[in-house]
Amino acid sequence: QVQLVESGGGLVQPGGSLRLSCAASKSIFSIAAMGWYRQAPGKQRELVATITSGGSTNYADSLKGRFTISRDIAKNTVYLHMNSLKPEDTAVYYCNANGPLFGSWGQGTQVTVSS
Repeated sequence: QVQLVESGGGLVQPGGSLRLSCAASKSIFSIAAMGWYRQAPGKQRELVATITSGGSTNYADSLKGRFTISRDIAKNTVYLHMNSLKPEDTAVYYCNANGPLFGSWGQGTQVTVSS
């Protein structure tokens, strides 16, 4: 089972940007799909974005245009670039490999958007 370690979270002002990183313990090229999910206090975990081994991406409709998922295969790392951040983006962001039902999860990284 792949191990995932997220980093890059923190406190940012509204309108700011952050880049989250997810380092995998094995080649991400061999993983069918990797993704980012988030969970805000009192809410269910929700999809943010996914990227397949072939490079196809998918985003939550509400986040298209502000968030971008990318990867560096040589570094076994997936990134989430977040722009124009809003207070409602405040959540714990989790990296996932191989889907939310049976896949692997990282420990999560907190993103707080506040002035």
